[in-house]
Amino acid sequence: MNLILPFVVGALVAAGLYMMMRRSSIKLLIGFALLSHGANLLVFSAGGLVRGGAPLIEQGESLPPAAHADPLPQALVLTAMVISFGVLAFAIALVLRTYRETKTDDVDKMTTTER
Repeated sequence: MNLILPFVVGALVAAGLYMMMRRSSIKLLIGFALLSHGANLLVFSAGGLVRGGAPLIEQGESLPPAAHADPLPQALVLTAMVISFGVLAFAIALVLRTYRETKTDDVDKMTTTER
């Protein structure tokens, strides 16, 4: 698992950047979602991928058990996922409204001030 994860993160980030460089606003949103998933997976893996007990310090001990995952990156990723979901929902609403007004999803054709 530790060997596969960097390749998955790299693939998500590369696919996200590729999609964000396209001219379609739908592909831009998909690229944003892929990039945020790659970043979340990177932060999540920074906490350690081990199976073990909870990182609780027992009475009379000074350190938690050796096999434990850091809970801080898990909490940060959970918060980032909620924020990313809200931003993505708002962006989908904006793209839908823009498509209804301009009748195109091409970003280059949207740069007009004419009505």
